[in-house]
Amino acid sequence: MADKVLMKGNEAIAEAAIIAGCRHYFGYPITPQTEIAAYMAKKMPKIGGVFLQAESEIAAINMVYGVASAGKRVMTSSSSPGVSLKGEGLSYLAGADLPSLIVNVQRGGPGLGGIQPSQSDYFQATRGGGHGDYHMIVLAPASVQEMAELTIKGFELADTYRMTSMILADGTMGQMMEPVALDLKVNPAPEKPWATTGTKLQREHNIINSLSLIPEELEKFNFDRYERYKIVEEKETMYEEYMMEDADICVTAFGIAARVSKNAVDEARKRGIKAGMIRPITLWPFPVAPFAKAADKVKEFISVELSMGQMIEDVKLATSCKRPVTLCNRAGGMIPDPEQVLRAIEAAAKNGGVR
Repeated sequence: MADKVLMKGNEAIAEAAIIAGCRHYFGYPITPQTEIAAYMAKKMPKIGGVFLQAESEIAAINMVYGVASAGKRVMTSSSSPGVSLKGEGLSYLAGADLPSLIVNVQRGGPGLGGIQPSQSDYFQATRGGGHGDYHMIVLAPASVQEMAELTIKGFELADTYRMTSMILADGTMGQMMEPVALDLKVNPAPEKPWATTGTKLQREHNIINSLSLIPEELEKFNFDRYERYKIVEEKETMYEEYMMEDADICVTAFGIAARVSKNAVDEARKRGIKAGMIRPITLWPFPVAPFAKAADKVKEFISVELSMGQMIEDVKLATSCKRPVTLCNRAGGMIPDPEQVLRAIEAAAKNGGVR
């Protein structure tokens, strides 16, 4: 059995990125993700990598664009308002079909908000994050081990589909410490014949650009990109089901909310309530299939969120509104406790799915 190291979630992300072959990191300090930048600042110079604290989040994301254009694995990280500043760059990365990894360790908002954990950037992440028609692959870890594993996965998916991957973690995931196994399997970066690596007089010039002034061409680029997104939706959805075999009530949550919810499901079972849970791991593509299947047998869905209710909309879409979907939430940096979730489960069981 592999040895484990006690690490913060943020540190696990940084070490996993290095294991994945990332040798370029550009970032800017902001709570609660600053440990990622601090870790990279210490480690990158020792392994021949590049760490640069940019003058702003805007600068950092454009540096990512440059390194991604050269075909290298590259990462930046920030927290909610910092990711908003990166929005234009995220759109440019999508428009140029460049693979990269972005980490958002969310804090409460809107505005500067607070530094406590939140999940209120769900809309921003799953709907693109910037202007135009595009998607990012969005991965939601629920443990420090998954912080590491999904970082590796994020780089690999980005390379496979020439897309931006995002780790969407709440501040609790970034700050909590757990044992982590770092013997992580990594697929090396594939050949990237499109990269701007210099021609050596052996090929035509590669041009990386998101500008297209001919409407017919831009339309084709968008249609082609969405054909690729369909493949991602078909092949790359990830989720966990817990006690769903005979469940009457389905709780759904991600990140720290999923850990809280699992405890509530266990307690509900002790009280004779057939509760279960579906935990989306990919927030985009959203795992529609298990929710559609559950909608044919459960009485009610409960979406547990650290927001005013964002993922709940995808749950309603995935279930075609066949069953009631209710919200159990805290906001502004507060976290639901198992008792709050349990009360929501008991209310759903008593109500019998009628709202």
